[in-house]
Amino acid sequence: MPLLIVICGIALLLLLILVFKLNTFVAFIIVALSVALTVGMTIEEAVASIQKGIGSTMGIIVPVLGFGAMLGKLVSESGAAQRITTRFTGNLNSKYIQTSLMLAGFIVGIALFYEVGFFIMIPLVFTIAASTGLPLIYVGLPMIASLSVTHGYLPPHPAPTALTAMFNADLGLTLLYGLTIAIPAILVSGPLLARFLSRVNAKPLAEFVNYKILTEEEMPGFWTSFFSALLPVILITLSTVAGFIFPEENIIRRILGFVGNPVVAMLLSVLSAIYFLGVARGKKMTDIMKSLSHSISTVAMIMLMIAGAGSLKQILVDGGVSNYIGGLMSHSMLSPLILGWLIATILRICIGSATVSGLTAAGIVLPLVTGTNVSPELMVLAVGSGSLMCSHVNDTGFWLFKEYFSLSVKETLKTWTIMETSIGLSGLIGVMILSLIVK
Repeated sequence: MPLLIVICGIALLLLLILVFKLNTFVAFIIVALSVALTVGMTIEEAVASIQKGIGSTMGIIVPVLGFGAMLGKLVSESGAAQRITTRFTGNLNSKYIQTSLMLAGFIVGIALFYEVGFFIMIPLVFTIAASTGLPLIYVGLPMIASLSVTHGYLPPHPAPTALTAMFNADLGLTLLYGLTIAIPAILVSGPLLARFLSRVNAKPLAEFVNYKILTEEEMPGFWTSFFSALLPVILITLSTVAGFIFPEENIIRRILGFVGNPVVAMLLSVLSAIYFLGVARGKKMTDIMKSLSHSISTVAMIMLMIAGAGSLKQILVDGGVSNYIGGLMSHSMLSPLILGWLIATILRICIGSATVSGLTAAGIVLPLVTGTNVSPELMVLAVGSGSLMCSHVNDTGFWLFKEYFSLSVKETLKTWTIMETSIGLSGLIGVMILSLIVK
């Protein structure tokens, strides 16, 4: 019976989002209440469980996502993202174009949300393809793959950060493992795959909007841009590595542990960017603060979506459904990591949104994390990889790629969908290899 309740709950979620086009947060709350009442919880218990789920999920999410949005805004508006991209793509030798765009996409993708990174980098992709005469897919796919991988695998992006909180995983280790599997995933799904798909006749969007391209004088220096974008990753990674190298009482480990705490690392990164990308370049503090205030509006709905997923997760736990599902899954011959990946993949195919798919899957596979010895950090990456699989016509990313590259639906399925599926499969393979090493 509990399994049937979960299936009906997911079916209702799909119905509300896909058919009735209801707001995702509202849909999650309706489904959470429906599941709670169906499993015998009172309305008071259900509301208390929803409040608990939202609070526990959003505890680390709000500061990390909020600071992440601010940092992304500073990196974008200051021209730091453009500086990084133009530096890596400055040498138009065709041998290095893919590698340059791949690296630029990876660095920019860590700091910026997928859509923002896409819009910033796509004019340069079109320019480089035109000036070199190389096929547009050959030039653009490595950059798109990098943006997609960072979006699905790496904190401080919304889904990986939320999954880390839900599974009570270590964010530093998640980032470290994520970087380890991200590199081969990008290489396979970007430069390598582009060689086989370059015959697809993609063209720049005819009505392409000419986004503002800053002049050399308007952009900050390369190293200022580089470290501003990567500072959170550097601080969190140093803290994690210090935990392996130094004893617990060591002063260096304590200091790095403090500055590498995700919230502190993001705060320090924002403060650093405010100065180096703003104040030091003559911008008024009032203008910078207005820009940062606006940046929060871009993640408000994402935060509500994550909060809704947290409420459903808590209902499944408090209602006893998770324990029941965990008992059933524990008898499966499949690895918990494969099960998590598979459930996220199925939801991705049905829902379309990678974020919603990953968050919904998290509530279902949570007992596999709490009831087995599986690494919660690897489960974050397994679910994140599955949430990128098989993107098709119900995913906004599918249509964004189709329109900007002037492709037919069939051609988009042969390029974008194959690339996303390659990323999802590469991620799973990387996770399973790591699982043999990480205990």
